[in-house]
Amino acid sequence: MAEESWHTARLIPTSGINGADEQERRATSALLAVMSAVREFGRALTQPYGAPAGVVQTFIEVPFTLGDGKSFPDGLIRVARGQRQWTALVEVKTGTNELQPEQLERYLDIAKEQGFDALITISNEIPPVAGQHPTRIDKRKLKKVALHHLPWSEVLTVAVMQKEYRGVADPDQAWILGELIRYLEHPKSGALEFSDMGPSWVAVRESVGAGTLRAADAAAPEIAGRFDALVRYAGLRLGRKLGTDVVPALTRKEQAEPMSRTQALVGQLATTGTMTAALRIPGAVGTLSVTADLRAAKITCHVDVEAPREGRPTTRVNWLIRQLKDAPETVRLESYALHARGAGSAELLRVVRENPAVLVSDPAKDLRTFRVALISAAGTKRGRGRGAFIDSVLDAIDDFYSQVIQNLKPWMPAPPRLRSAEESVAVEPVPPALVSTALSSQDDPVPAPRPSPATMS
Repeated sequence: MAEESWHTARLIPTSGINGADEQERRATSALLAVMSAVREFGRALTQPYGAPAGVVQTFIEVPFTLGDGKSFPDGLIRVARGQRQWTALVEVKTGTNELQPEQLERYLDIAKEQGFDALITISNEIPPVAGQHPTRIDKRKLKKVALHHLPWSEVLTVAVMQKEYRGVADPDQAWILGELIRYLEHPKSGALEFSDMGPSWVAVRESVGAGTLRAADAAAPEIAGRFDALVRYAGLRLGRKLGTDVVPALTRKEQAEPMSRTQALVGQLATTGTMTAALRIPGAVGTLSVTADLRAAKITCHVDVEAPREGRPTTRVNWLIRQLKDAPETVRLESYALHARGAGSAELLRVVRENPAVLVSDPAKDLRTFRVALISAAGTKRGRGRGAFIDSVLDAIDDFYSQVIQNLKPWMPAPPRLRSAEESVAVEPVPPALVSTALSSQDDPVPAPRPSPATMS
């Protein structure tokens, strides 16, 4: 028998998973076990929720009595350092299973009764805004116990970044973390990618195309929320490849009031048929903005770049073109002049390469900002695969970053130079005729004698 057909032994096998219960139990046990075994990974997952930097202990299916019944939360995490102790219950869902409000509220009551700090939920549900929980919970239950949510895609992202970029000190622990990554990336693990725009997707898309969608339509907020969730997932996915935290670019108000963000997106969708979101990438020249136009079936990604603050307008355009030498010719460039009103000049990259002056509408005005944009076709299908909206957005973001943003650098003024001896200008002597030696009315004709110390005393 050829060795090529042999299967490598795995620490966390995917074989033998029969049913959702077994899938959920195995995923929970694998995750919690690796959290306690790999110190850096356990710290990365618990530190954002207020846990101290201590020893992580994990347990599964811990029994608790509340009232007349018994409950078995999927897991429990305890982190201790010195006299301080932090404890959280864990509830896990895999596949398409969703978190249940009644179950979560019961676990919150248990945590309150036991004096625990938090309840952490893990599922494939991705809230539109980080920090927002996908399940509606009675807020009175949250006065004593914090409620946090981790999408499986975020768990996988943290694991990959810790192993591949931030590092794990112990080689054996790094291998263990790698086995968890292998398991979570397997389809049988139940840790799914973002794969559905929701049951209302087709109806909303058709209403937008017909111009009949209204902001008050019940299905519009669901699609707006799923679009934000998709962009957040795209950020997690891109960050996993880059080894950095790629997060949605939100205002303080949007972070504090997620519903205001959803309402604004619904209004934009009903008015223009578009939805816009942005990703903040550390070290990038600007935020990556993505706009989905459901009427035109187009995805537009763009980034705004500040123009150099010195040089002629065409020199500033050439500065941008040099950085886009590997970008597609279909990239659209726009220029905006300082103190100018209205839209600026716009042209495709292939035209600007031949004639940079096409982006200069008024040579007397300084260029302030460039916008670099790339348009691609939008899918229409609700799920994943060829012709799907989700894949078209993910591909558009990845392509725009790899072809445009990662090659752009912000303009920096040249540092001042020290002049060499050859460049120094000799100071010519002043002719005697130009020297002013005449007395002024402010001069004393005879210098006044200085008082002696004896006269001063």
